Amino acid sequence: MIISGKELSARLKAEMAIQVATFPEKYGRVPHLVVVLVGDDPASVSYVTGKAKASEAVGIRNTTVRMPESVSEHELLEMIAGLNADDGVDGILVQLPLPAHINEAKVIEAIAKEKDVDGFHPLNVAALWQKQPCVLPCTPKGIIRMLKTAGVEIAGKRAVVIGRSNIVGLPVAKLLLDENATVTIAHSRTKDLASLTRQAEILVVAIGRPRFVTADMVAEGAAVIDVGVNRDPETGKLCGDVDFAAVEPKASLITPVPGGVGPMTICCLMENTIECFLKRCGAE
Repeated sequence: MIISGKELSARLKAEMAIQVATFPEKYGRVPHLVVVLVGDDPASVSYVTGKAKASEAVGIRNTTVRMPESVSEHELLEMIAGLNADDGVDGILVQLPLPAHINEAKVIEAIAKEKDVDGFHPLNVAALWQKQPCVLPCTPKGIIRMLKTAGVEIAGKRAVVIGRSNIVGLPVAKLLLDENATVTIAHSRTKDLASLTRQAEILVVAIGRPRFVTADMVAEGAAVIDVGVNRDPETGKLCGDVDFAAVEPKASLITPVPGGVGPMTICCLMENTIECFLKRCGAE
C-alpha cells in the first residue's frame, strides 16, 4: 500500500476550508499566516510558494515577507518583534535555512511561542517532551496522521527512527513514544544499522541520503515512512532516503517521494495556523 500524502492532504485541506469559512462570522476574520523568506534559495522559494497555495486552498490569509540575503540579524529580529506585536497575525514562520551570518536558534527563539506554527520554539519543544499542550512540529505530526489514516496500530509496535534532527528525528520519536510504540533512534554512528532496522515494524527514515535504505534493511510487512528529499545523483530527479522500487514489494505500506510526507507537512502547517488562531481567539 502506497500512502499518498498528496491525496490525504487534499482531503484534510478541504475539511479545513469548510471550518475556516465559518470564522468571519464567528470571530470577525480568518487566520493570518506570515512567512518570512530571506534570500532567494530555489528550494526555499518553492516551499514558500507551496505554503501560499495551501493557504489559499484552506482560506487562510497568507503574507510572504521577502528580505534580501544581505539583511542583518538585527533587522530580521526587529521584523519578527513587529509581527509578534501585530494582533492581526496568528502564525509566524521563518523559512529555513537562513544565511550563515544569521543565528537560526536566536531567530526561532524570537518568534512568540503562541505564534510559532512550526513548533520549533524552545518552549514548544520543552512542552512536547513534558507532555504539555504545545504546537507540534509539522512533519512529525503529519507522519503520525499518515500512519493512523492507513490503519497502522502504533501501540506496542517496534519503531526505528533513522535520524536525530530537532526538526524530524527527535520529535517523531517522541510522538511515536506517546502513541505507546517502543522506539529506537538510530543515526550515522549506529553500529550494524541493518540488523536494527530489520526489527522495525515501523521505520521512519530522515537521514538525508538518497536511496540509503535498501530492501535488505527492511522487514517483510514493515510500515516505511520516507522523509528524505534528495536529488538522485544518477537521474537528477527527486528521490527519498529509501530505495522505493526495491523496498515497496516488502513493505506493508510506504510513502513515495515526492507526494508523500511533504504535502502532509504543509497540511499540518495549515492546521497549526488554525489552532494558533483559535487559541488566540479564546476558542479553545
